[in-house]
Amino acid sequence: MQQITQEIITEYVEKNIPEFHRNRIEKLGKLELKAVLKRKNPYLFKVKNIVTASNFVETILDAYLSSQEETLFGGFLEGLAIYVCRHVYRGSKSSAEGIDLEFEKDGTKYIVSIKSGPNWGNSSQIKRMKDNFRKAKRILGTNTASSPNVVAVNGCCYGRDNTPDKGEYLKLCGQRFWSFISGNENLYTEIIEPLGHKAEEKNEHFLEEYGKVVNKFSLEFMKMFCDTSGQIHWEEVIQFNAGQV
Repeated sequence: MQQITQEIITEYVEKNIPEFHRNRIEKLGKLELKAVLKRKNPYLFKVKNIVTASNFVETILDAYLSSQEETLFGGFLEGLAIYVCRHVYRGSKSSAEGIDLEFEKDGTKYIVSIKSGPNWGNSSQIKRMKDNFRKAKRILGTNTASSPNVVAVNGCCYGRDNTPDKGEYLKLCGQRFWSFISGNENLYTEIIEPLGHKAEEKNEHFLEEYGKVVNKFSLEFMKMFCDTSGQIHWEEVIQFNAGQV
C-alpha cells in the first residue's frame, strides 16, 4: 500500500480535467434547438409562467446541460477513482463486463462498479449490475486460486447510504468509497482543491460559448413560436413537442 498525496491527485486533475471542459463546449456547440425542445416538458415551462424567449431557452438549455455534465463529470470521477486505487493498491480497470475496477486488499479481491451518486439506476439497471457481479465472481473464483474471497462493491463518488451491506454486494458512497479505494478517510474532501484548478478560466470560456447559443436559440425560438408582438404561442410549442407527425 502506498499513500496518495494531493500533489499526485493534482497532477492527474491538471492532465485530465481539460478534457471535461472541452467535451462540455463541444456538446454545447453541437446542440440544436429543435432537438432540445423535443426532450423537455413544455407544460412545466408554462406552469412556471415563462414569458420571454431568452428565459425559455435558458431554462431548457440549463436542464439539458445539467444532465449532460453529470454524465461527463461522472466519467472523469471514475477515472480519478481508478487512478487513486492503482497508486495505492495497484488496482486496475477491469476487463469483466460492467466492472470498472478490481484490486486486492487484505487478502480479499474486490470488484467495483463505479457510479457518480447513490441514486443512479432503476430496478432493472441494479439487477443488471448484480448479474455482472455474479458473472465476474464465478470467473474470478475459478481463475484466482490465490484470492478465493471475492467481494462486489457498488462505489458511488458522492452522497450517502447508511446501510452499505446489500447482501450480494456492498454499496459504499461518498467518504466510505474514497476511503475504501485509498485508505485515506479524508480524501473525499482533499480532492476538492485540485478539482478547482483553473476552474474560473475554463468556465469563462464556456460561458462565452453558452451566451452565443442562448442568443442563437432565442432568435430561432422567436421565429418559430412568437407572434409579431413577441408573445409566445404555447399551443404551437406543445404541438411541436407532442403533436402527431
